[in-house]
Amino acid sequence: MAGILVAWVEETPWMPRLHSDAATEAFCTTLVRETIVARVDDAVAGFMTRREDEILCLYVARDARCLGIGAALIGQAQRARPKLALWSFAENRAARRFYARNGFSETGGTSGDNEEGLPDIRLEWRRG
Repeated sequence: MAGILVAWVEETPWMPRLHSDAATEAFCTTLVRETIVARVDDAVAGFMTRREDEILCLYVARDARCLGIGAALIGQAQRARPKLALWSFAENRAARRFYARNGFSETGGTSGDNEEGLPDIRLEWRRG
């Protein structure tokens, strides 16, 4: 999980690198109880952490993107809860398109009220 998260930060030019690899790995160990992991050929291909109605993070490894892994993770959460919400960085247009395709609507945002200091968007989904 930490490898996927570190790789995403490294390949995303607008994302500041705030934590070492070791700190990221330690952070990921705190998520394990609430995380669903997707595997492809025994390797972690993606993961989603959810706390009740809030999706805290969803990441898919670069070589596993566009295989339906993210949609499968979201679908599992949507089957488990009648509503979901999450934050996405405003600059992360690919993620915002992904969530829109999966039924999420943008409901608000901030100018950077987060650890990274980057503008973000609030997205919500409700079972119809």
